[in-house]
Amino acid sequence: MATRTLLPKSIPHFLTNPTSIPSTNLIKLSFIPPDNTYCCRRSIAANAKKNPWLDPFDYGDDPEMEYGSLFSEGKQDEDPRPPDNPDNPYGFLKFPSGYNVEIASLGSKVRGDVRRCCCIVSGGVYENLLFFPAIQMIKDRYPGVQIDVVTSPRGKQTYEMNKNVRWADAYDPDDDFPEPAEYTDMIGVLKGRYYDMVLSTKLAGFGHAAFLFMTSARDKVSYIYPNVNAAGAGLMLTEMFKPEGINLSEGGYNMYHQMLDWLGKPGRGVPRQPVPPLRVSMSRKLKDFVEDKYKKSGATKGNYIVIHGIQSDSKASMQSRGDTDSLLPIQVWAEIAKAIRGVRPIFIIPHEKEREDVEEVVGEDASIVLITTPGQLAALINDSVGVIATNTAAIQLANARDKPSIALFSSEEKGKIFVPNAKEKKCVIVPSKTGKLRDVDVQAVKNAVEFFYASPIMA
Repeated sequence: MATRTLLPKSIPHFLTNPTSIPSTNLIKLSFIPPDNTYCCRRSIAANAKKNPWLDPFDYGDDPEMEYGSLFSEGKQDEDPRPPDNPDNPYGFLKFPSGYNVEIASLGSKVRGDVRRCCCIVSGGVYENLLFFPAIQMIKDRYPGVQIDVVTSPRGKQTYEMNKNVRWADAYDPDDDFPEPAEYTDMIGVLKGRYYDMVLSTKLAGFGHAAFLFMTSARDKVSYIYPNVNAAGAGLMLTEMFKPEGINLSEGGYNMYHQMLDWLGKPGRGVPRQPVPPLRVSMSRKLKDFVEDKYKKSGATKGNYIVIHGIQSDSKASMQSRGDTDSLLPIQVWAEIAKAIRGVRPIFIIPHEKEREDVEEVVGEDASIVLITTPGQLAALINDSVGVIATNTAAIQLANARDKPSIALFSSEEKGKIFVPNAKEKKCVIVPSKTGKLRDVDVQAVKNAVEFFYASPIMA
């Protein structure tokens, strides 16, 4: 019996007669385009959306492609899916994207619309606070998007000041050895919400990239390690950013500039999205609660200055992970408080155990307020004349509420990184000349206090 081959007849003929093809034409069989086209497409690949690990031959969108449909250009419309019916006996029906094909337009697929987005934010209060502009940018770029956040328990407290966040879940992404039950439960929660895009600010290795991959989101975007620890992470991510160092927080105020640049990229009929400023919002209930607290300490609204950054081992100190030298002992703060006149200084303590030390150094008649959450601190700053603080969340909250501030830093470089354009933000930076915050010039801080009396608030 003659054997039958599965190959087409033309292929054996092609292989048995290789000399029939001129050698000069062999290059045309490769995947390398002509030199001029290759250079052009390589420039496009630098801003391509897809990860080159997933498809090495994907050079991004073709600039000459014309889609010919108005539905594929511009920003997305509001979600066309019908609202959930709470009276439905089967509960809230959450259909994943692509299942309601009869009401999903083709333009939404071409544009890459994002209806549900999850942000996994690494760090504490400071890092989550600086992520607020990214959340606002997502809200502006994708109208009608629902944004959820997964972060540490301390970082979750920050989102009572952000109205753009739907749900905030407490799960520490920085825990290298999470409980298996918590790990699998969080994957199930994220997978069941059918996210279109997941953003992560944690430096991803293979493990964290696998966590993002198992969420089943369409776009999986994350920072990765800038070293060998990132091996294999790119295979599971749609887009990845490589920071300059291991500690992303050392980038200061613009620590998320790579992700912001990607989120604001121009698209079909959509110009580049500008980076919004840092802004926070507070409820009336929170303002009234904080007002009652500082009135009990002897202060009145609009007649006090907030002092934040007292040395403590409490987790409520709201330091940045990029600047560990950002707390001063109470003895230094007592010297600075002597230069304040006309208004009352309020000393913020992160734990009740610090109250006795403050009363011993400053005096029993000192105004002391216990503040443990960023929302309470923002409400306290909102009713104040200004802020004198080290590199804590108080400085960023003062900028977010347009309050004058005096920031104490361990070096001038730190001040420029964490408070760029300080003059526009009504902030005076007082750096230490020795590189240690404890050696900050107290007299220079006293001279800077005059800045408050020149502000319109105290005029």
